[in-house]
Amino acid sequence: MHSGDSDDYVYDEASGEWVAPGDLTVAASEDEAVEVRDSAGTLLADGDQVTLIKDLKVKGAGQTLKRGTVIKSIRLTGDAQEIDCRFDGIKGLVLRAEFVRKR
Repeated sequence: MHSGDSDDYVYDEASGEWVAPGDLTVAASEDEAVEVRDSAGTLLADGDQVTLIKDLKVKGAGQTLKRGTVIKSIRLTGDAQEIDCRFDGIKGLVLRAEFVRKR
């Protein structure tokens, strides 16, 4: 028995195959990259500014964000349709990407 035999390959549950440890980390990082696109199909990134394309009622805040409102410095959440935002008077605001357009 050679020492380290168990470290030569790792079982990848996603593919159902035994792969080298380096290959597994590459595959995992590709899966984590989620593309978030606005209403026009433009790719969004952390720090982008977006504009609302319709009026949105904000539950719990008793406030409506009007069409054309600019949201500065968005953050991606890892979900393909949700972006984390900051807006005056509203904490923890998450908007759906389908309701915004990149500036």
